Amino acid sequence: MVGEKYIEAVALGAHAMPVLIPALGSELDLPSLLDACDGLLLTGSASNVEPHHYGGPASEPGTLHDPNRDATTLPLIPRAVAAGLPVLAICRGFQEMNVAFGGTLCQRLHEVSGNLDHREDEATPLEIQYGPAHEVLLEPGGVLRDMAGRDRLQVNSLHWQGIRTLGSGLLVEARAPDGVIEAFRVADAPSFALGLQWHPEWRFAQNPFSSALFAAFGEASRARIGSR
Repeated sequence: MVGEKYIEAVALGAHAMPVLIPALGSELDLPSLLDACDGLLLTGSASNVEPHHYGGPASEPGTLHDPNRDATTLPLIPRAVAAGLPVLAICRGFQEMNVAFGGTLCQRLHEVSGNLDHREDEATPLEIQYGPAHEVLLEPGGVLRDMAGRDRLQVNSLHWQGIRTLGSGLLVEARAPDGVIEAFRVADAPSFALGLQWHPEWRFAQNPFSSALFAAFGEASRARIGSR
């Protein structure tokens, strides 16, 4: 399943038709899927990438995993980028995109000395959980800085995990005040290929940057149609 907020962000923000991909793992015909789609959005999720995919220690008891999603997205991501599909990865998608390119994850950021607590307070209403939590500094010369027209953004924060080591061929686009990587791009991607740790899909129409982000994703997807 996928949250309706992602569907609306694609339909209304990117002006594209959202088509949900089932997590069938090796049963998916990846070449046919890539040929049929014009862009790929990797959504957030309550589950985490299983740590054996990046050589990490076993998860804490009770951690949610989704092995079928891992088996679907981890081989799909690099193929989609190489095929020229625009890719936008959000939260779990951001983390699995890093793993797909050989990076590793920190499973409990709040336990690392000097880090902010990037988790949401689940006892509060969704409007509070998804409200602005901290700013991110956008890297000079980055795609996001150019898109935003400024060097900082206020973003929400609803994650326990984050990047420990950045994947091969990925370039940092934004960092939190504690230095945690909050966004990256694929350096040599033939098309749009961005990952964001925060949730731009949440009420995207009320946020000028989020609106611009999904519009750019849609424009890149339509450009791929023209290039095929």
